[in-house]
Amino acid sequence: METELIDDCMRLGFGMMRLPRIEGTSTIDLELSKRMVDAFVAAGGKYFDTAYIYEGSEQATKAALCDRYPRENYYLADKLNASVSKSEEDAKRQIHISLDRLGVDYIDFYLLHGIDEGNHDKFDRYGLWEYVRELKQQGLIRHYGFSFHSSPERLEQLLTDHPDTEFVQLQINYTDWEDPVICSRRCYEIATRHGVPVIVMEPVKGGKLADPPQAVKDILLRANPDASPASWAVRYAASLPNVMMVLSGMSNMEQMDDNLKSMRHFQPLSDEEYQVLTAANQTLQQFSGIACTACHYCTPGCPMGIHIPEIFAVMNVYKMYGHLREARNDYGWRPGGERASACIQCGQCESACPQHLPIISLLEEVVETLEK
Repeated sequence: METELIDDCMRLGFGMMRLPRIEGTSTIDLELSKRMVDAFVAAGGKYFDTAYIYEGSEQATKAALCDRYPRENYYLADKLNASVSKSEEDAKRQIHISLDRLGVDYIDFYLLHGIDEGNHDKFDRYGLWEYVRELKQQGLIRHYGFSFHSSPERLEQLLTDHPDTEFVQLQINYTDWEDPVICSRRCYEIATRHGVPVIVMEPVKGGKLADPPQAVKDILLRANPDASPASWAVRYAASLPNVMMVLSGMSNMEQMDDNLKSMRHFQPLSDEEYQVLTAANQTLQQFSGIACTACHYCTPGCPMGIHIPEIFAVMNVYKMYGHLREARNDYGWRPGGERASACIQCGQCESACPQHLPIISLLEEVVETLEK
């Protein structure tokens, strides 16, 4: 099994999608981002993950990392997103834009981004599998793979059709391991059987496993009062033998410090710790929150400008604590943008959602609960 594409740094990767923002704005806080990069590098981190479609991320990565460290001292991961491309030429132009935004000559790990049931054929029509091979021959990328949000059967087909795939990025966390939609375990096992190393995304499920319901926190705290809920989740993913890297999208120094505490001198989970997480997950399944990870893939194409993840965050707080008055008050100002009732049910959001959520019906639930 080949898991040694990277063997000279800790197994934690810095996801640059959720960089800190200046309070009250959507502007990335570059000074704080620089301090976070410095702390990460000082602790032995080298892997940085960004993407063409992460608004402002590549430019911020340039300012915080690429302009400040020798190129040979870190690994860059970036992504080609066919879903936002209107033509083959448009898709193939992305890497050149990314290289320019980052101010570098090559990308270490280049991914065909977000392959799912709605877009997988577009990568074939545009010839993107052949294109990444050409990019490697040209020296513009060092390794190529893909990030994946579909069924185990689709993953099996892709890895069979493209046996030269060097790695695959999968959503893996302890609550999605046996989830019938995400199918983390089955997808991990397929990649392992094909000898393809795994990069983990969403190890804390968009922050939900960093701040779970109190009953779940209590289980984890009893087992280890010094370990945060997020550290349990990150260590769970990193303990899998065929995992090469675990990404964490960190937004502040506290999250950085917590991740470094558990991953700088990483120890895999013990059998007893696995049992603790099994109990935590069984308790977590009793809560019926919306499984949104706040990736915001749904929002750029929304014709009504609805801030869907922010609306779902308010709804989840209500579902967890049952405080309707406070939820309606938060809903009135916190999400921004249009209300859920503005939805015209075009379906764009559902086709873009990596979690395959029934967003239209969930927005209808929000209307019934928080607007009436």
